[in-house]
Amino acid sequence: MITFLQAAEVAATEEARMGLWELFTKGGWLMWPLLILGGVTIFIFVERFLAIRKASTLDMNFMNRIRDFILDGKIAAAVDLCRKTDTPIARMIEKGIERLGRPMSDVQSAIENVANLEVSKLENGLPSLATIAGGAPMIGFLGTLLGMVQTFMDMSAAGGTVDMSLLAGGMYVAMVTTVAGLIVGIPAYFGYNYLVARIEKLVFQMEANSIAFMDILNQPVQK
Repeated sequence: MITFLQAAEVAATEEARMGLWELFTKGGWLMWPLLILGGVTIFIFVERFLAIRKASTLDMNFMNRIRDFILDGKIAAAVDLCRKTDTPIARMIEKGIERLGRPMSDVQSAIENVANLEVSKLENGLPSLATIAGGAPMIGFLGTLLGMVQTFMDMSAAGGTVDMSLLAGGMYVAMVTTVAGLIVGIPAYFGYNYLVARIEKLVFQMEANSIAFMDILNQPVQK
């Protein structure tokens, strides 16, 4: 009679000989949704990472040039600089410049509205990434349970005899989906938190530049 240890060794040997594609197919039909979710995770992370990096790029001398243009009365030049810069901070400042001559509360409100829209654009896709981070491991666990159920059904159809080779082989095949779910879910989880941290840092920069712009508008009044 084959022992459990011998059955495990047989299963391990079969797994070592099994290629990635064969191992993928052994996981069942749930491996395809996990594969799709993995591709979506990579796409969202790369696309959002590039978008956030581009949005975070700002000339350190940008606000100094805006200050010089406004104090010199060169409003058109300030607007043109904002349009050429093409970043969330520049678009936020541009909206504030367009509201010059109105009450300061209106200027600040316009800046905040643009800032909220820009942050909303940057967060596009992040809810999907968070959903994948939580859902992929659950799909993998579901695949494992279905695999275990199928294994015990096969053993029952064989007359109820405990075939350790069949049990060990069925168990590692069933665990494939759990591993795949974690492989997808863990990077999605860390990727989501990384992107959120980058957006929060950019929001802080937007707030700092908003305050600096409002200070520029108050300078002529103070003189």
